[in-house]
Amino acid sequence: MKTSYVTDLLTEQNITSFFLVHEKELRNTREGRAYLRLELGDRSGTIEARMWDQFEAAAKDIQRDDFVKVQARVEVYRNRPQLALIQLRLAKPEEIDLADYLPHTTADVEKMFSELRGYAESISNSWLKRLVLGIIADPETARCYKRAPAAKVMHHAYLGGLLEHVISLCGMARRVAPHYPELDIDLLLTACILHDVGKLEELCYERAIAYTAPGQLLGHIVMELETVTRAIDKIEGFPAPLKTVVQHLLISHHGQYEFGSPKLPMIREALVFHYLDDLDSKLAAVRVALATPSGDDEWSAYSNALGRKFLKLDEFLKGGAAKSQSASASAYAASEAPKAEPKREIPKPETKRDAPSLLRKLFS
Repeated sequence: MKTSYVTDLLTEQNITSFFLVHEKELRNTREGRAYLRLELGDRSGTIEARMWDQFEAAAKDIQRDDFVKVQARVEVYRNRPQLALIQLRLAKPEEIDLADYLPHTTADVEKMFSELRGYAESISNSWLKRLVLGIIADPETARCYKRAPAAKVMHHAYLGGLLEHVISLCGMARRVAPHYPELDIDLLLTACILHDVGKLEELCYERAIAYTAPGQLLGHIVMELETVTRAIDKIEGFPAPLKTVVQHLLISHHGQYEFGSPKLPMIREALVFHYLDDLDSKLAAVRVALATPSGDDEWSAYSNALGRKFLKLDEFLKGGAAKSQSASASAYAASEAPKAEPKREIPKPETKRDAPSLLRKLFS
């Protein structure tokens, strides 16, 4: 059974453990030397691995999404840990517990899905309510919605992550809408619940979180546009202008062309939703960075999603407070210390003067 997780690995450590193969490649160095490159992972994260010798049999037998047993040494390459593989083989089914390999939400999934239905039921616009409830009530959609991650890497990248993300967005929408009375809360809730339904088909998550072939070719925005459009077309009499608005909410939610949105947000609810979605995803990435062991008391692990490290604010302020208290204590000790008496100058005794000499000076 699995003993070492990716986040437990220490430099210059020899390990024997089980991992899931996320990627597999045969590569050559600049000098033409062949080697096997793998990306291995478990529920705590992923790590690159390389095998330089006697890898031919493993390269033939092992494929992506296989479980493997490895004997390796943990090394550092370009400031990142890496496994130098010594031995490698396929794992036996009885050696594997799937719970070790896929990260998952710590929240109650059934409770979250009940909350989701509650938000959908609260939509007052009858067309939008019918649309949203019709989609999430589908048994297969509901099954996938309870299990799907929100992303492969960027944010909420674990089983149940999509549901957790959507519930968070619905709560944010409920708080923002009263602050801006011009916003239509029904449109915001519709965007919250439907904006990532394409990810139910874009990602696969039975052994590892990865892209399906259609997901790789089309992306979730195109896929959810098709899904939601089909659902709208099944609702007789659904207003055409409202259909266009819902479609715009979906295709603009990434906010920028370079982030994959075919159109920029051009409805105020679309603009607000984009920023809610962006904020929730970025804070989720910050949480991951701060929770990942970094070996630094003040700074988080580097976040690839956000391109930076984050200050461990509590530790930093605690350290600053400790320094401040230490300085105050030193100042107080100095002020309370008994003051030394000023050094007194001891007058030198006068030299006896010769009287005849003195008289000569006075009368000369």
